[in-house]
Amino acid sequence: MNKVNLFRMIRKVTFSILAILFITSCISNKMGTTNTNLDFKSGYSDVNGIKMYYELYGKGKPLVLLHGGGSTIQTSFGRAIPLFSNRQLVCVELQAHGRTSDRNAALSFEQDADDVAALLKNLNIQKADILGFSNGGNTALQIAIRHPELCNKIVTASILLKREGTFPQFWEFMQNGTFEQMPQQYKDAFMNVNPDSTKLITMYQKCANRMIDFKDFPDEQIKGIKAPVLLINGDTDVATSEHVVAMSKLIPNCKLAIIPGGHGAYIGEITTLKEKYNGTDFIVPIIENFLDEAATN
Repeated sequence: MNKVNLFRMIRKVTFSILAILFITSCISNKMGTTNTNLDFKSGYSDVNGIKMYYELYGKGKPLVLLHGGGSTIQTSFGRAIPLFSNRQLVCVELQAHGRTSDRNAALSFEQDADDVAALLKNLNIQKADILGFSNGGNTALQIAIRHPELCNKIVTASILLKREGTFPQFWEFMQNGTFEQMPQQYKDAFMNVNPDSTKLITMYQKCANRMIDFKDFPDEQIKGIKAPVLLINGDTDVATSEHVVAMSKLIPNCKLAIIPGGHGAYIGEITTLKEKYNGTDFIVPIIENFLDEAATN
């Protein structure tokens, strides 16, 4: 398919999806019934040699929230958590992030997936929906690949599965980036829950190394995902619209939503709070509708 036809297809798909999402959002109108006094519990669990921090909100069917690289639970999902209804949110901080301890090993999406799987077993959660943002979205797909028995449905937001899926400048920035360029919001959030600057710097370097050494997800793995998947991406996100369209066609049971805004603006991610468009109240009902709808073969 040539670039002109691909662009037309993406524009047509995007317009149709946004129209459907807007109508669905208006019909749902869940903002008026949001429960801001969710039941809350937090703790640590011994997971594959580290102590993983987790938070539980609300009651009902479990939905696991996986934050982005360099983040904490609150920097990725602080604005979204109060908007979910009738669910038990299982929010975690991954290896070396926030309150979770580190191990003498590099970060990997595969290890993060194994850690989350072990946590769910420790919490006696046999099966869950999973929502991952950015690197957390990659981890969510690795859970679907490595631990399919634990997955009901998967929502992956702002993922990047292949190096060619973003602009060359992104990889140049990652290669030449410095700790000083790390968003101050991430630094402040880490120090607020784990006041050890040495651990913060170590976490930054491990996150940077993971992206510098980033390896493509093989097509065979992507095509083998059994769980229904919703891909969400901003139209000015890290990954291009062409990339997420292509990935949506590789995943056997996949839906796609391309939303106006940058990396995480649609969920109120902390570094995007000053953007003109913030779609948190728009996207949460869409995610819930996807999770609630009956599975189709």
